[in-house]
Amino acid sequence: MTMVRQTKQRLAVLEVLREARSHPDAAWIHAQVRQQLPSVSLGTVYRTLDALVRDGVVVTLERAGQATRYDYKHEGRTHPHAVCRTCGAIFDLDAGDVPAVPASALPPGFQVTDVRLEFMGLCPGCQSA
Repeated sequence: MTMVRQTKQRLAVLEVLREARSHPDAAWIHAQVRQQLPSVSLGTVYRTLDALVRDGVVVTLERAGQATRYDYKHEGRTHPHAVCRTCGAIFDLDAGDVPAVPASALPPGFQVTDVRLEFMGLCPGCQSA
């Protein structure tokens, strides 16, 4: 893990991500940060997000044909998501609600460094449409 310098731009991006509950893309994050720092560029936001991902503070949520979305790792942990296949909405799930996978289910000697769990389906809004 690298140590990310704490510039005002990075602190602003991190604060936006901490408060966001929508798993935003870089353009949305940029618009929010510009409210605090009007001169910040989209390129700076992308570089900051890349650094935060490398540092393990933020994870990416990627879907084919869509902009990369970002999720802050609250308390340094990832958590499972439910993803609507129709509208793309992403919902956080409590990791405590998901049963643990026993070590015996993994290949012998396999070292887990991160876990990403997603449930794909239809949100209530898309089901009723």
